[in-house]
Amino acid sequence: MTIKTFSEYFNRLKKMRKNVYIDGKLVDRTDDRLKPGQNVIRVTYDCANDSNFEDVCTTKSHLTGEKINRFCHIHQSKEDLLVKQKMTRLLCYRTGGCIQRCMGIDAMNALSVVTYEMDEALGTDYYERFEEYLRYFQEEDLCANCAQTDVKGDRLKRPHEQDDPDLYLRVVESRDDGIIVRGAKVHNTIAPYADEIIVLPTRFMTNKDQDYAVAFAIPADYEGVKLVVRPAIHHKRIKLHAPIVEFGDAESFTIFDDVFVPKKRIFMNANGDARETPYAGFLALLFAHYHRHSYTGCKPAISEILASASALVAEYNGIESTKHVRRKLSHLIGTSELVYAAGESSALHGERSASGTYIPDEILTNAGRRLAGEEIYNEYKILADLAGGLAATLPYEEDFISKETGDFLNKYIKRNPKISSENVHRCFRMIENLLVSDLAGVNQVAGLHGGGSPQMETITMMSRYDLEPLKDIAKYLAGINKELNRYERPPVTPRKMLEKFRDYNKIKR
Repeated sequence: MTIKTFSEYFNRLKKMRKNVYIDGKLVDRTDDRLKPGQNVIRVTYDCANDSNFEDVCTTKSHLTGEKINRFCHIHQSKEDLLVKQKMTRLLCYRTGGCIQRCMGIDAMNALSVVTYEMDEALGTDYYERFEEYLRYFQEEDLCANCAQTDVKGDRLKRPHEQDDPDLYLRVVESRDDGIIVRGAKVHNTIAPYADEIIVLPTRFMTNKDQDYAVAFAIPADYEGVKLVVRPAIHHKRIKLHAPIVEFGDAESFTIFDDVFVPKKRIFMNANGDARETPYAGFLALLFAHYHRHSYTGCKPAISEILASASALVAEYNGIESTKHVRRKLSHLIGTSELVYAAGESSALHGERSASGTYIPDEILTNAGRRLAGEEIYNEYKILADLAGGLAATLPYEEDFISKETGDFLNKYIKRNPKISSENVHRCFRMIENLLVSDLAGVNQVAGLHGGGSPQMETITMMSRYDLEPLKDIAKYLAGINKELNRYERPPVTPRKMLEKFRDYNKIKR
């Protein structure tokens, strides 16, 4: 059986080497501050073992035909892309936010495309290594982090131009049996409770940056790896238990202190062959593309969670039927549906890569993710507007059960006489979690920057969208051209980007 349980996953974590640092102390993976994040991962295992979610959370491996967790699957059809998006949305409802596990499988799908392309063009054996690793990944139902973003140093300088060469992760030594890498990756969600860390390049590399064009996978507790972690969790509840407080997040500043990576786990190493260098940019952008498509599943869910809380507090405040409330709710719902629709359309316009892995349409994916990023703070503003200031000034739960102050607080928090004081308290306590908690701040920044900021989506869209045939419409209508050929925007997938890389670097099949 390749679908594991949460207990099996957690038992793996308990056996891992201690290399997680929180608040200046070395801790193991049973630390209470990591449990809220682990509870998010629990949902991905529990739902895969739940018959009510089996249709979206499980599938068959294209390698073995065995039933596997969809978080270990390589997309083999447009339907796979659609179901992945639907699964992400459904599971995010249950956690109140990011499902976290998507980044690992987004990295795996990107590797499945790029390693095959490299083997075809360069005669390497990376795809064979990848498939061997994928079998292990699926059989053990592994949970992975994607460590992509380098610390970058001076943003105006390329990797090889930095005063300190380690400000982008790099290969410092290539050997027959593997490589030694040094550097750091940041914003590594899930890393302290992941089985594996999958390292990818963060940008396009020039020939002078070949030491930085590297990709590999290693266990998260590997020798030389240090995870410096910032957890984001909710306050514990005393009496008013609620699902939202079970979940949290942890971000790792991941340090690679001369880490040895064995050959079988290396999927790109331009230090050993400079011809691999251009594929760094292809891999970086393809992971971002898959991850942005995942965002068209999770971000609609978050928009709907905010809409749900906004509708509930409007009801409790007695203002649900007013025009301004309905307009604001429609904005939240409209944003959610437009982002999800962009992801659906992207999947339906996807194309099959040479490896058999399906790639969503790039313009549609980036259009949806950009809209989500541009609207994120406006969405939180709507909830704050409708809830009022109490979400930020609500007394502690202890005061509501205190003999001295409890009766007063429960008396004065009441609004509609048909709604109990406890339910009003629960509503505002939840909105406190959504708006002003430590995790709320993380979620807002993640909503803007996760998978790439709106500026990155804009750059991607405008680098792929061909404006010349688009301008032909205006030329025809203006009378500049007498004829107008039939214009339909073709699907835009990263395969076209790869073709540009091949032309630019004169890489021949």
